[in-house]
Amino acid sequence: MPAKTLQWLFGALMAAFLIVPLLVMMPLAFTSSLLLVYPIPSFSFRWFIELFTLPVWQRAIVNSLIIGFGTTALATVLGVLAALGLRRRLPMIGGLLRTLFMLPMVVPAVVLGIGMQILLARIGLANTHLAVIIAHTVVAVPFVIVSVSGSLAGIDRRVELAAASLGASPQRVFGKVTLPLAMPGILTGAVLAFATSLDEVVLTLFVAGPNQRTLARQMFSTIRDNISPAIAAAAFLFIFGTLLLAAVVLIVRRKKEVATI
Repeated sequence: MPAKTLQWLFGALMAAFLIVPLLVMMPLAFTSSLLLVYPIPSFSFRWFIELFTLPVWQRAIVNSLIIGFGTTALATVLGVLAALGLRRRLPMIGGLLRTLFMLPMVVPAVVLGIGMQILLARIGLANTHLAVIIAHTVVAVPFVIVSVSGSLAGIDRRVELAAASLGASPQRVFGKVTLPLAMPGILTGAVLAFATSLDEVVLTLFVAGPNQRTLARQMFSTIRDNISPAIAAAAFLFIFGTLLLAAVVLIVRRKKEVATI
């Protein structure tokens, strides 16, 4: 069998391994049964209605949106600034700084959660929305840095130098040249930050109080206490929302590429 065929086969198997569990779960969001079982007795929107009508799910959705958008804004700003700083060639500390920024991606979430809980309690932010936003930002910033750094690496520095040679100030070069060219990477990083915040459970368990219960935490509690198809409905919203945001980013990237050409 040719090597190219083997590569395609391996890629298809890996894609199926990742996607099939999601495809199995998504139809269960529309079941009329009280249990997550196949075959589905009949299709119903009762679990979506429960998500948007029961106070516990309503509060979880609102908290997730507040914390998610707050995390996205803070992580995007910090990630863009960090990526711009790392763009400078720093022979001695550049690699060290990049490693430090990536540490939240590899440190066990339990260890990070304990540290964040102690720190936030010391500064009086325990059991607040701001505490959860800060904790989620810590794990979301590395994704923004990676995405924005990739976009910045693809920018020809001669374009920025040409703008500067024509009299543009550094701020104007950044606003009119660098920022628009890096925008696809910034948007991708923002989407990743939002998705990371929505999906984060462990840190939320450590730093959030009863009034900051997010959708992911509510799903975790529901699975522990009683497995309900409402979990499948919430998962469907997660998947659909993520795909929608990814589609928006792809459209923006395509428009930028066409405009560049």
